[in-house]
Amino acid sequence: MALPKITINYLNGLLGTVAESEDGLLALVTNGTAVSTTFALGTPYTIYRYSALADLGVTAENNPALEKMVREFYQEAPEGTKVIILAYADTKTMSDLCDVATGDLKTFLTAQNGAIRGIVLGRQPASGYTPVTSDGLDSDIFAALPKAQALADFAKETLNAPIFVILEGRNFVSASALKTLATETKNKAMIFIGDTVVSSDDAAIGILAGRIASIPVQRNIGRVKDGALYPSAMYIGAKLVENAIDDATTINDKGYVTLRNYVGKAGYFFTDDRMACISTDDYAHLANRRVIDKACRIANLTMTEQLLDEVYINEDGTMQPAIIKHWESLVEDAIASAMTANGELSADFTKGEKGCTCFIDATQNVLSTSKIEMTLKVRPFGYARDIVINLGFQVA
Repeated sequence: MALPKITINYLNGLLGTVAESEDGLLALVTNGTAVSTTFALGTPYTIYRYSALADLGVTAENNPALEKMVREFYQEAPEGTKVIILAYADTKTMSDLCDVATGDLKTFLTAQNGAIRGIVLGRQPASGYTPVTSDGLDSDIFAALPKAQALADFAKETLNAPIFVILEGRNFVSASALKTLATETKNKAMIFIGDTVVSSDDAAIGILAGRIASIPVQRNIGRVKDGALYPSAMYIGAKLVENAIDDATTINDKGYVTLRNYVGKAGYFFTDDRMACISTDDYAHLANRRVIDKACRIANLTMTEQLLDEVYINEDGTMQPAIIKHWESLVEDAIASAMTANGELSADFTKGEKGCTCFIDATQNVLSTSKIEMTLKVRPFGYARDIVINLGFQVA
């Protein structure tokens, strides 16, 4: 017989909290080859370290593009960072995969139940593939760009799980040949140019993905304080980055992301975090895209709890003031707790600011329409993109 004792069990799930958001959870997607029974095409695999590829039988010989992406991802992101890898047959182009009507990535996103925050899409063409280059890159990239935007729109509108898509800038010809993205409207997509291999047909999207996965949502990928990127040599086409400053400037001005260095600092940095759209778009930068997407997810989760609930109304069918205030506070407090408290929104804590405001128009007739509209605004950070120092002699 066991000794008499008192057992106290801790109850859980009473505070209404949810698991920590996986803001940096990305999917690394490219073409590949199945490996026996351990690695199947079209099947997502969750990994936490580079060595996990060995368990799947994935090597640089049988899946060179995927192996490079994952290896470089974990050069930039710490071991233990969660990422999902996925490969498709080399007959599928980036444009094929992104197509909302027929592409595989729509099915993948739907099955992920909103977990994915971004897709980083590369390509490993079949042996003997001859790229058709136009406007400075493989034409498949520009065919995929509007489809990547449409895929992200689908994730937002249908799944309530907004994402961004990064496309590998393959078969780079020259900076001068590139078409400009600065007049586009693809504010959920990005094209990255530059690699760890000289004169490569590829781009080091694994390095880019690793940086994104390891920083908070409001952080610019090119932030100098975060330190240089891991590789000891990086290239834009045939040129070392330090010898390609004019190219980097042109590529950046045309709305792409590439690499640069700084005088007096060792290593390489991303030029900026430009999305493929006009510079005046509110979401022309990945940091703003990630911030607004996170706020969207929080607001959706918060207000889902209120769907089909009873709403106290006035005689004219409008919401009672106390209910309006309650709903506004629900959203603001959720955003403040998950984002402002973590330094992801700009707020003056000394003034009790939440970094966001939610407004519900009190004149809405909820009784007749069963519809409630609210306006949610979050306050982003400014970014020091241009610093001007006026320097002269002090003579008095």
